Amino acid sequence: MDNSVDGPEQEEQESPSAPARKQSSVMDRNPSPPPEKADGGKDEDVDAIGDTVYSKHWLFSTLTRLINVVTEQSEGNSEGQMKLSDDDEDDLCRVWDMAMDKDVAGFLQEFKAADILLGVIAKSRCPRLTEISVGILGNIACFPETCATLSQNEDLGAVLLLLLGDTDPPTILETSRLLLTCLSQKDVSSVWLQRIRQQTSVCSNLCFIMCSSTNTDLLEKVGELIDKLFDLDEELMKSWITAQQSQEKEDDDDDDDGNHLDLTSCLIEAAKQLRSESPRGMEGYLHILQLLTTVEEGIQLFAAPDGPGKSAWNLVCDVVCEDLCQSDDLPVVLHEQKSILVHALSVLQALYRCQDQWCSSSEKILPLIGTMLRVCQQQSKCNEEPTNEDDAKKEQQQTISDITAEFLADLVIHISKDMVINLIDKGFLTQKTCLTAAACLLPTFQTSFQHLQTMLSEADPQLADVMRAQFPV
Repeated sequence: MDNSVDGPEQEEQESPSAPARKQSSVMDRNPSPPPEKADGGKDEDVDAIGDTVYSKHWLFSTLTRLINVVTEQSEGNSEGQMKLSDDDEDDLCRVWDMAMDKDVAGFLQEFKAADILLGVIAKSRCPRLTEISVGILGNIACFPETCATLSQNEDLGAVLLLLLGDTDPPTILETSRLLLTCLSQKDVSSVWLQRIRQQTSVCSNLCFIMCSSTNTDLLEKVGELIDKLFDLDEELMKSWITAQQSQEKEDDDDDDDGNHLDLTSCLIEAAKQLRSESPRGMEGYLHILQLLTTVEEGIQLFAAPDGPGKSAWNLVCDVVCEDLCQSDDLPVVLHEQKSILVHALSVLQALYRCQDQWCSSSEKILPLIGTMLRVCQQQSKCNEEPTNEDDAKKEQQQTISDITAEFLADLVIHISKDMVINLIDKGFLTQKTCLTAAACLLPTFQTSFQHLQTMLSEADPQLADVMRAQFPV
C-alpha cells in the first residue's frame, strides 16, 4: 500500500448515485433513457426493463463493451494505470445511476452483473473503472432481494474486503459504502460480519485510512462503517481491541519501534481531522469511542498508563468546552447538539472514572467543570420551555439531564477549595450557576452537593450561605 490514501475529494458523494465526470444539476434526477430508445418505437415495451424506459439492449451492449475494455487492458503490454475514454465513462456512469432503480437492479442481478463486475474489478488497471464498478454493485445492494443474492457470492465478498487496502480514495469510499449498505440489511449482515472477522486485514486497512487520510468524505464513511460494525458485533470490537493490546505487548518484548497501527489512536486522529470539517462525522467517531468504553477491554485500554486515554480526554474536552454549549448559545442550540453531547459526555465520564487522578490534575478540568455548569444552566432553561418533541427526543433530552448531573457529581466530589476559588475568579461559578448546579445534584447526588457546599464555605462563605438558604440539606 502507498503511504497515503488521499486524493481529490469527490463532490456529490452523499447519495449513492454516480459522481459523473462532468457533474451538473440535472444529475440529481434519474438519467435520461439511452438515446436509441428515447423517442419510442414498436419494440420499446419488449426492450424496456420492467416499468422503466431503460433499454435492455443498451444495457447489454454497454456491459459487453465494458468486458471488452477490460480484456483489452489485460492483454496490453503496459503495466501502468489505464484511463477510460470519455464515452465509456459517461455510459458506465449512466449504468451506475440506472442501478438505483429497483427494476434495473433486479435485471442486472439476473444478468449476472455481479460476476461480470467482479471480473472487471479483478482485472482492472483503471481506478475510475474500479470505482464505478463498485458503485454499481453498491446501488444493486440497496434492495433486500438483490443484496441477498449479491451477498452469497463468496469471491465477491473476499475481493471487496481486500479493496479496503486499495490506494485510490474514491474506490475505498465506494467499497465502504457498499459494505455499510450490506451490513445495514439485517438478513445478510451476519454473512458480512463473519467475513470481516475472518479477514484480519480489514482492521489494519481501516486504521491506515483513519491515520493517513485527509479526505473528509472517506473519513466520514469509514467512521460510519466502524460504528456499524461495533454496534452490531461487540465481540468483533473486543477482538480488535485485544489484537491491538497483543501487538503492543509483542512490540515491547521485541524492543520494536511500535510501528503497528493503534486502533484507538487512529480513531482519535480521524476525529481531529473531522472536528472542524464535519460535525456529523465527528459525532460518529465520538459514538465509536463511547462504544469502546462500554466493554472492560476498552476501559483497560484507556486506563493504561501509556494508553490512548490522555489523547482521548484532551480531544473530547476540547470539543465539549470549545465547540459545544458556549455561553452565548440559545437553548435551541442545546437541542441541536443533544446527540453529540451525549456521546461526548459519556466518553469523558468513563475516562474520568478510570483515570480520575490524572484527569483531576489536568489543565482541562477547570474549563470542563465550567462547561458542565453552563450545560446544567442551559438544560434547566430547556426543561422550563414547552416542547412538542416526540418520545424519542424527550428520552434523549432526559439522557442529557441524567448524564450531566451524574458527571457533574463525579467532578465536584473531588473539587478542592483552590479549584472553587479559581472557578469563581474565572467567572465559571456564579450565584446563578451555583444554584443551578445544586438543583442538578439534588436529591440524587447529595454527597457531591454537600462536598461542594463545604468547599464553597471555605472559598466564598457568602455564596455558600445563599446556596444553603435555597437548598437546606
